[in-house]
Amino acid sequence: MGIIIFIVVGFIAGLLARALVPGDDSMGIVATTILGIVGSFVGGAIAALFNDGKILDFNAAGLILSIIGAIVALLIYRQVARRA
Repeated sequence: MGIIIFIVVGFIAGLLARALVPGDDSMGIVATTILGIVGSFVGGAIAALFNDGKILDFNAAGLILSIIGAIVALLIYRQVARRA
């Protein structure tokens, strides 16, 4: 059941990241979900930097960091896609 929640949270984080960052991103549902999952990992890494390497349980702060991580991942994706 945990993996399903992880995928749903990743999808929500990906959707919110795409909504908050202006621009045209032609991504489908799968790419948006992957963006959010990558963002969750990036957000977790950011949280671990400020918590002496401890990983936080799921809470509102974790969701916010997932969204921030997805925004960072989206901006990196745009830079890579622009060069290709």
